[in-house]
Amino acid sequence: MLKRITVVVILLVAVMGHAQEGTVSPYSFYGIGNLKFKGTAENRAMGGISVYSDSIHLNIQNPAGVAGLKLVNYTAGLSHKYETIKTAEESQKASTTSIDYLALGIPMGKFGASFGLLPYTAVGYNLRTEESGITTTYTGSGGVNKAFFALGYQITPKLSIGVDANYNFGNIENTAERREDDIQYGTEEFNKSDLLGFNFNIGAQYKTMINESLSLIASATYTPETNLTSENTRTISSFLVLPSGTTTPIDERDIQVPDTEFTFPSQYTLGLGVGKDKKWFVGGEYTNITTSNLRNRSFDIDFVTFTDASKFRAGGFFIPNYNSIGKFWNRVVYRGGVRFEDTGITVNGEGINEFGISFGVGLPVGRVFSNINIGFEVGRRGTTDFDLVQENFFNTFISLSLNDRWFKKTYYD
Repeated sequence: MLKRITVVVILLVAVMGHAQEGTVSPYSFYGIGNLKFKGTAENRAMGGISVYSDSIHLNIQNPAGVAGLKLVNYTAGLSHKYETIKTAEESQKASTTSIDYLALGIPMGKFGASFGLLPYTAVGYNLRTEESGITTTYTGSGGVNKAFFALGYQITPKLSIGVDANYNFGNIENTAERREDDIQYGTEEFNKSDLLGFNFNIGAQYKTMINESLSLIASATYTPETNLTSENTRTISSFLVLPSGTTTPIDERDIQVPDTEFTFPSQYTLGLGVGKDKKWFVGGEYTNITTSNLRNRSFDIDFVTFTDASKFRAGGFFIPNYNSIGKFWNRVVYRGGVRFEDTGITVNGEGINEFGISFGVGLPVGRVFSNINIGFEVGRRGTTDFDLVQENFFNTFISLSLNDRWFKKTYYD
């Protein structure tokens, strides 16, 4: 068992430096970037809901859910996003592929534990403004990652609680380059913020029977507000624009900037659902995130404000016949869901909202309830009104959820 845990830890550490997820969204310019979905592909295919937990899938959204594990679970997910980014006048297409999470869950009687790595935010943009003969180009990259350890405990057969501790780390780079028409010289400002700090999340889950066949599940999670330390550096330089259009630096100076604290927003989620065990489930959730205290680290923007973000999610699954032996597709889990999100970003007085519809399947493999999960999501963020940008996207995501028995007695004749 110890060797298996060691191998998983080594794998997590090996990918930790490459786990920051890329994005091409212009809205990642604001704050510390786009908040990423925290959850598995199974959750994502059901609109992102976390209220449902079972004994063979790892719930990384609510730490109370890990208390219900009956098998050791290895899980990893990745996704590919294809999107069309457009304004009222023009559009362009882009795509990104990324690792979404790596995690391991371990049952321990009434206790359950899990640990892993996932992205928390992503930054990736290339914006340009032109005014009075001056062209300014803004570029940014990076993001914040989250390494977590969760522990859940089953107080009674109906009630479980849990807590997870998170170490957040990463860096964000922003560059602002200014050029003026008919002038061979330009200026560039480069800002880098190395972000790190801890936060934790608490959760609870309650399950009871409504009648002989139907069960009711309620869940809640809460993340208190904490601060991340931001170690900041800034470089200002001038450059010469060559006839070919390339640039060569002339003067470069490092500017002393103090380290700051960046507020990690608090949030809470409430969920409720009903279903029939190993047959079907449908549920909904509401999430509130206090992003109103966010701000841009490097650039002051008069026309951008932050408000509290909110999310509404609904979804579920259906299994035709969980115990079917001869017909493979009867044992497949069919999932679907919908979500609506107010991102908390207001640009030119217009709130930036996001909408998505998702669906997917869980394909059984192996003998210990392992499965491959494939899902798709189509959605939209933003609007082309008020000189803003709209993103139409199509996400494809896949995960492996592999189960094993570590703690079993072997009998010899």
